[in-house]
Amino acid sequence: MSKQLGVPSPEYGPTMRELTPDDPATHSADIVAANIGQLRALFPEAFTEGKVDFEVLKQLLGGAVDEREEKYGLNWHGKRRARQLALTPSTGTLRPCPEDSVGWDTTQNLMIEGDNLQVLKLLQKSYSGKVKLIYIDPPYNTGKDFVYPDSYQDSIKNYLELTGQIDGGAKISSNTEDSGRFHTDWLNMMYPRMKAAKVLLRRDGVVFVSIDDTELANLSRIMDEVFGPENFVGRFIWRKKYTLSFRDEHMIPIHEYLVCYKGTGSVGLADPRWQTEETVAVNPVFKSQNPRSTKILRAGAQLRAGGDYTVARGDHQLPSQSVHYATDAVFVDGTLRSDVLVTAGFAVGQDTLDRLTVEVAQSGAAYIIDDRQATAIRPISILFDYTKDDQDFIYSQYLARKAISTRQATAELEGLLAPGVFDNPKPTSLLQFLCSIVSVEPKAIVLDFFAGSGTMGHAVLAQNAVDGRQRRYIMVQLPEPLDPENKNQKAAANFCLNLGKKLNIAELTKERLRRAARRVVEEHAMCASDVGFRVFRLDSSNIRTWEPDRDNLDQTLLDHEEHLKLDRSEADVLYELLLKLGLDLCVPIEQKTISGKAVHSIGGGVLVACLAIEIDQNEVEALALGIVKWHEELSPAGDTTCIFRDSAFADDVAKTNLAAILNQHGIENVRSL
Repeated sequence: MSKQLGVPSPEYGPTMRELTPDDPATHSADIVAANIGQLRALFPEAFTEGKVDFEVLKQLLGGAVDEREEKYGLNWHGKRRARQLALTPSTGTLRPCPEDSVGWDTTQNLMIEGDNLQVLKLLQKSYSGKVKLIYIDPPYNTGKDFVYPDSYQDSIKNYLELTGQIDGGAKISSNTEDSGRFHTDWLNMMYPRMKAAKVLLRRDGVVFVSIDDTELANLSRIMDEVFGPENFVGRFIWRKKYTLSFRDEHMIPIHEYLVCYKGTGSVGLADPRWQTEETVAVNPVFKSQNPRSTKILRAGAQLRAGGDYTVARGDHQLPSQSVHYATDAVFVDGTLRSDVLVTAGFAVGQDTLDRLTVEVAQSGAAYIIDDRQATAIRPISILFDYTKDDQDFIYSQYLARKAISTRQATAELEGLLAPGVFDNPKPTSLLQFLCSIVSVEPKAIVLDFFAGSGTMGHAVLAQNAVDGRQRRYIMVQLPEPLDPENKNQKAAANFCLNLGKKLNIAELTKERLRRAARRVVEEHAMCASDVGFRVFRLDSSNIRTWEPDRDNLDQTLLDHEEHLKLDRSEADVLYELLLKLGLDLCVPIEQKTISGKAVHSIGGGVLVACLAIEIDQNEVEALALGIVKWHEELSPAGDTTCIFRDSAFADDVAKTNLAAILNQHGIENVRSL
């Protein structure tokens, strides 16, 4: 094998390319390049010398191009810059924080501290088109909310200054109502974030945005533009309070909205069978083209024998009729002892009903009816379709129960944390409802990039415990500083101080997730769900950029020999590699010592990394062959990328020889940092 240790023949070519800060692989996904690639694939003749010829493109699109000067739409000062901001790749990274995490080695949940726009960009390679449910509760722009002042030139530096992690003089301030750019500032904050979030949404995914009347119209216009008006699903209206105050001048606001859009594919809202009167009283109705429609009363329903029941046929509500036929109808003190099949007298004939009764029994159906004349309990109404084709549900858009009020949510959060820590949290039961009707598959990803107190994370854990699914959450929250001298933030700041935590909102999010996990385990003793979470923190890249000191260039050159920042760990570098190469942040990582060096296998051998500080010439062969052997044992499904620290090699010969051995054994993508 020693013959292989000379300089390889030219047939190997450049065998170990260096990853630099300018390399596209070290940035987040380049959405512009991807868009151009798709356009080139569709209309190659519209490209001249690598550029788009818009005249040719307009000819190819024919009448689909609108060239009118006055067009319908939402425009504001800064919209072009906001669009460009959404498309600009991020050069940051997410640094792992195992010390703040719960169940780091086993959990699939993520809690990320950082500016959500930068985080969304960094997640695009790993989670593009993988998120089933996006829910956000953004600032409502009430005149007191903080609105992110994005920096176009150096957004990571801007974020570090805003959150007090570096000195720079940047201040966090409210978007006050007397600002001449009141709505503009909010639009410039929201627009790029929704554009970046869309990349993560699955084709059959759904996005919900909480909002009130202040920006409802503007939000709807933004969502139409980003997701397309054809993908508008509807607006749930929920009653947030039941005790009225008379401080408002004209009208008392008691409702808020959940604006819902879907991805580009078809999506159906599922049957929330878990619901009861104590949670969310929404009335889903089954859409059926089959005129035969019946209903099943579940055992335990409190109904009057011979009472009137609302029966629907297809998409039409029919007048209330007396029960014509019921099998095994046994009432005990007004309560059904067993399941009962109910239909209106004119809906189906006796023979059909007998046959349907058998079909219901065989199907094991478990549905309940809404009796408009019921006594104490009014369960949810659904219409059962025996053809089981085109199973889709439509919902009443109005959600009104005291169990989903902000008062209930505040009491719930105070019971977990402390009084006054967080204003106006959302009810966990409301977000459980969203999880139940959207993320029905076992391991759906749920994203909330305005995490706040962490209600959605809590809701995912609670709903998993109820229905046994394994939804994963990704929470993103800005570590916005808390000022103990500010009367509105004093309770939250003192809470963090008592816990020995940093004074910022992200610490409240993490603590709520920890306590919610314990609460779920206590309430569901048999719960086998994942209640942990991995914490990551947004930071500048681990790869050093070229920042020359013109007064001392010699020292700058010496310092730049090491391309990785000296204050970063191997784990920091490994997780940046995961992000930049498009791997899940919870993918398994194995470690093995080969020739005295720590070698990491990520994702079953899809990525192999050795970040040893020094690799001598006499260690190259044993290290390379050891990696080859392990690679063969792992037998990864796809191509393998192998990464080394560039400064570890004594000279280019050692680096080239190692790459040559790996190339000869089928590992062709060898890079250095």
